[in-house]
Amino acid sequence: MRERELRRRCRRLLNELDVRPPLDVAELCRRVGEQRGRTIRLLAHPIPVPGPFGVWIATESADYICYQRETTRAHQAHIILHELGHIIAGHGGEEQDDPLLAELYPDLDPDAVRRALRRTAYDTAQEREAEAVATIILEWASVLDRVAVRPASDAATARTEAALGDRLGWL
Repeated sequence: MRERELRRRCRRLLNELDVRPPLDVAELCRRVGEQRGRTIRLLAHPIPVPGPFGVWIATESADYICYQRETTRAHQAHIILHELGHIIAGHGGEEQDDPLLAELYPDLDPDAVRRALRRTAYDTAQEREAEAVATIILEWASVLDRVAVRPASDAATARTEAALGDRLGWL
């Protein structure tokens, strides 16, 4: 998928979900999950290094995003958004399993998490797409955090802002 189409898809999704600044990654995942009819669960885990920083695990009933616990909050958000990017880009989750994750998260189907930390299902084009989605969402959030209108303090200002319409739509 081309970056232009990814940008359109992300913009459409963020508008449909009525995501407003500041960006709350967990809330975004919750809303995407609701829209898809599949819960997205976020799991912080001390993933061995070197190795992936995150993984998307698709099961029959839910999607799990496992991300590196031993890093900064900003990096964790980026990891989660990258994995969410695979979902948004429609890559399709490879059913995976891993004994370590199955032990840590017994509610996961062992057959669904066996190869979670050794995934090789995505080619570099899909990895670039997932990274582009993460970057697009972070850019969007960064811009909106700076231009978002704070609630009006008086009725006249609120009416003027309402008359000007949605200023977030251009993003």
